[in-house]
Amino acid sequence: MVSKRKVSNPLALAVMALLFERPMHPYEMVTLMRERGKHGSVRLRYSSLYSVVGALEREGLISSLETVREGRRPERTVYGITDAGREEFLTWLRELLREPVKEYTQFAAGLSYLPALPPEEAADLLEERVRLLEKEVEETRSRLDRVMEELDLPRLFLVENEHELVLREAELGWVRGLAREIREGTMGGIEGWRAFHPRPAEEGEDG
Repeated sequence: MVSKRKVSNPLALAVMALLFERPMHPYEMVTLMRERGKHGSVRLRYSSLYSVVGALEREGLISSLETVREGRRPERTVYGITDAGREEFLTWLRELLREPVKEYTQFAAGLSYLPALPPEEAADLLEERVRLLEKEVEETRSRLDRVMEELDLPRLFLVENEHELVLREAELGWVRGLAREIREGTMGGIEGWRAFHPRPAEEGEDG
């Protein structure tokens, strides 16, 4: 089971990973994350970054080493990871790679109440999702190829982007098939929709 930790924001993992590599100041952290394309997998904002850095420092996982000034730029605090931080980072990383964790997505929540919509509308909406997913997959694949070519990054540093692409491609194929089954009326249990949307009595029927 993944342990509870006092600082569990994914951005905290990114900060500790960078400082595990070498000491640096927050501006350098942001620059490196952008250069390496990590802002696609971790929500990156300066305000959030400084909050995370502060939280990690309070927990003794990182510490300020020195304050530097480059030219006319404002002073910047250089941080380093502590021994406790190294242990925390490696433990957290191993847990994330080893242990599958249930993730509660908004799409799964919507699917759980699918029969509340008429079958025709449900199929329409899913087909619209297919079109959006097709566009997203194409853009993600192009962006991944461009990053690898322009930044000359090895595949090792882009595996999280590959993972995102594989998940989207799998979702695209599954949603496409689901929409088709609903449209054709071949989905198992589709008759259960009638409990939510009974057909109006045909002309001439009693009652």
